[in-house]
Amino acid sequence: ELGQTLERMAQTLRDQLPSSGSGGGGWIPPGTLPDPRPPDEADVVVVGGGVVGWSVAYWLKVLEGRRRHGMKVLVVERDPMYSRASTVLSAGGIRQQFSLRENIQMSRFSASFLRNINVRGVIWAEGSLGNPAPLTVVPVSLQEHLGVPSEPPIDIQFQPSGYLFLASPQNAAALEATVQFQRDEGAQVTLLSPTQLKTKFPWINTEDVAVASYGLEDEGWFDPWTLLNAFRRKATSLGVQSCSGEVRAFVTSANHVMTPAPGSARIKYVHVYMPDSLEYQPVACAIVVNAAGAWAGKLLEADGLPRALCRPPLPIQPRKRYVFTWHCPNGPGLSCPFLIDTSGAYFRRDGFAGNYLGGMSPSEEEEPDPSDLSVDHDYFQEQIWPRLARRVPAFESLRVRGSWAGYYDYNTFDQNGVLGPHPRLENLFLAAGFSGHGLQHAPAAGRAVAELVVKGRYETLDLRRLGWDRLVDGEPLKEGGVV
Repeated sequence: ELGQTLERMAQTLRDQLPSSGSGGGGWIPPGTLPDPRPPDEADVVVVGGGVVGWSVAYWLKVLEGRRRHGMKVLVVERDPMYSRASTVLSAGGIRQQFSLRENIQMSRFSASFLRNINVRGVIWAEGSLGNPAPLTVVPVSLQEHLGVPSEPPIDIQFQPSGYLFLASPQNAAALEATVQFQRDEGAQVTLLSPTQLKTKFPWINTEDVAVASYGLEDEGWFDPWTLLNAFRRKATSLGVQSCSGEVRAFVTSANHVMTPAPGSARIKYVHVYMPDSLEYQPVACAIVVNAAGAWAGKLLEADGLPRALCRPPLPIQPRKRYVFTWHCPNGPGLSCPFLIDTSGAYFRRDGFAGNYLGGMSPSEEEEPDPSDLSVDHDYFQEQIWPRLARRVPAFESLRVRGSWAGYYDYNTFDQNGVLGPHPRLENLFLAAGFSGHGLQHAPAAGRAVAELVVKGRYETLDLRRLGWDRLVDGEPLKEGGVV
């Protein structure tokens, strides 16, 4: 609906402005994505123009340096107005409180990156790969920031209010152990007893809460669209091309020989189908990055990919999640963090005028139909509101103001991202399956994949455990902090 509204506004402006040139209709509204035909060839094709895809594209151009003939990077996005994009429909949170080392490290990298988003010449780094020493900020290339010359500074509207996880008596020991692990990884997290919790946040009902963990640094929320647009604008200024279309088919080396090698193949072309058309453009390429988010699994079922080489299938599915907004003048106010209740419901402040947003992931048995983004308003009334009102008595008198639905790129195997090379499609790299934390991990995940493409190895963070091998071996990496 937002995308359609913006398009109508753009058309109204075009109709009212003078035409440019004899052909007319030459004016393009600021911020509107161009829609050229895809090029005949590209060195790297990034499938998916969400925040992860644009992060990959940005880091590819940064890491290649000042080469005279730089690599040609193409980003393909099927929804250029982002009306159904997971990035802009998320709650916008960032936290350090995870139970998996790689997720904590990616969050810390991303938080430092966002703090220095307008700064030239500094970025997060360790002394060396795998070094457990504290993270530091060191000088680097002047390109490593998202500011674009002659454009205003980027304001992602970061609200450093922290995350607050509540634990019941049954889960108290697990939370305490997780917090100790997070501290060992350098995260600033404190534990609060029920008495301390009530003192700091007097609006909370502490009944059935045994302990709480509260992030003291680099946690809160920000504007997802601003970050996506910043990556897109900076990558474009560095020479990244983009087009509107959908990749539905591939041509691989296995299609060009009578007896293809049984163990592997290379992608030679991607077929980009034009919007609302049966026409497609074949794009010759050397590397393909699957950053298709909730549709990353479906992409590996496209025509032209040898089925025998795509086993096991990529266990990433679109899962629909609701976000509701409400008004409560007597609510928690400015002291409100991003709260995760013992029941699984969550909420945070939304601005400064008594507005809040929140939701709750359903159980496996209650997963809604992901075929569209319609909202089940009864879900809030019957499932979420009673939990909110129990935890925050002031929410008994809240008034719902709006709602929307977005997609998780849900990894059904272990709810963690899948990063790195495909084991049998030699020039295919993956960056998807983050199950709700892709926005906050996008800066780190994009750099990691770009390092593999440009340098052939991880240099900043060791994310090898998030690779495809765990899917083949049947060894999940469980994350206890999935919201």
